[in-house]
Amino acid sequence: MKNTTTIRKKAALYDPYLDTLGGGENHILSILKVLEEHDYDIVIYWDENLTRDIQDKLNLTFSHLKFEKNIFLHENIYSRMQEMRTVDMFFYVTDGSYFFSSAKKNFVFCMVPQQDLYRMTALNQLKTANFQFIANSEFTRSWLSRWGINASVIYPYLSQEYVNESSSKKQKIILSVGRFFRQLHAKRQDIAIKWFQKLQQNDEYKDYELHLAGSVKDEDKTYFQELQKMAEHNKQIQFHPNISFSKLNSLYDKAEFYWHFAGFEVDEKTTPEKTEHLGITPLEAMAKKCITYAYRAGGPKEIIKDGKTGFLFSSMEELFDKMKISQAKKEQIIREARSFVREHFTYTHFKKRVENIIIT
Repeated sequence: MKNTTTIRKKAALYDPYLDTLGGGENHILSILKVLEEHDYDIVIYWDENLTRDIQDKLNLTFSHLKFEKNIFLHENIYSRMQEMRTVDMFFYVTDGSYFFSSAKKNFVFCMVPQQDLYRMTALNQLKTANFQFIANSEFTRSWLSRWGINASVIYPYLSQEYVNESSSKKQKIILSVGRFFRQLHAKRQDIAIKWFQKLQQNDEYKDYELHLAGSVKDEDKTYFQELQKMAEHNKQIQFHPNISFSKLNSLYDKAEFYWHFAGFEVDEKTTPEKTEHLGITPLEAMAKKCITYAYRAGGPKEIIKDGKTGFLFSSMEELFDKMKISQAKKEQIIREARSFVREHFTYTHFKKRVENIIIT
């Protein structure tokens, strides 16, 4: 009798920033999810099992996922190479260091356009000779190209919960979502608070609330507490630290406006890593019928058609003016924004891109 048992292959990931569980981690883990659907077992080299966190925060559920000892921290080169020989596809999110890999296929997943992470010395060129580079956006890819690296772009996708039609009624809420931290592409919740307090002086917006949601790591607690102190006398400013996927989804449903400040006061030409590299949360907001406003820098310029699917701004005055302008064509903006998301950021499009670039 013919044996019809499927032989599963092995895909592995090493991401030094895994416990952040932000948009970049969602992106690379979603690529692994596609591989699982193609009969790959998934291994993540990390000393803590984050399966529950991945499910709760990112809404990603795996059937064939294992966490194994982090061989990049605890093993010598020989042992690591022995382990890697068992891997069919290996994915690495670089922290600026590179290494030889004996896996059959190898990929560097590029989330941040920071030149220090991609210095291709003669040795690094040798180490990455059997690696392909994957960028999360055209913005990131363009900077990699300037540094001599050819990369393919795989955009992320939005969970079906965002794409689905919602019957929730919008409330007088301005939402801003992103990790609470100072470094790199900081989301600048401090500016959101300051500008909201100015906006409240306008009678038209005096009843609005500002909701700030995102993860807070231990090293960011001081910054988070500073933000709370900035807003402590304003009951219309609410914080949602380490919010679950379901609760965040509900917030998007209720919010009328969405603000995004990553890249504020940054010189994009000299420090592109400090801008937003794509902007998954503005996309989520657009899908959820929020009128979306993003600072004019980095990835949001790639995904927001100013005045059509949302708005780009460079100053407080421009943001406030465009909030007034948006009211006249609110339904048209919402319709075009959702149409743009459905055309470019569904799981179907994402899966096809992964299959074309990685699996074939």
